[in-house]
Amino acid sequence: QVQLVESGGGLVQAGGSLRLSCAASGRTFSVNAMAWFRQAPGKEREFVAAISWSGGRTNYADSVKGRFTISRDNAKNTVYLQMDSLKPEDTAVYYCARDLASYSETYYLPAAYETWGQGTQVTVSS
Repeated sequence: QVQLVESGGGLVQAGGSLRLSCAASGRTFSVNAMAWFRQAPGKEREFVAAISWSGGRTNYADSVKGRFTISRDNAKNTVYLQMDSLKPEDTAVYYCARDLASYSETYYLPAAYETWGQGTQVTVSS
């Protein structure tokens, strides 16, 4: 069974940067697409970014395009989310998720993912 553990969250001022990490343990995750979602208080969980198993395909929500970068290191079983030019509206709990497939056209849907981490809080102050 695969477990996902996020880290790297924290408090940052608007315009600052954070790098989130998601480490997978258990069965290999190198053949699985991975993604980041986020959920703000009182809101539904929303898609942030996704990456195919090879890292060759990435997708981003319009709200983070040009500011966030998703990447992965399959040798380390880790996926990353580099977040630059952070805004107060980026404040949320960030979750990483594992797809059963190497890539899905429905990468933006939470239901496409089998395994979730516990989340890491990101707070951006104005």
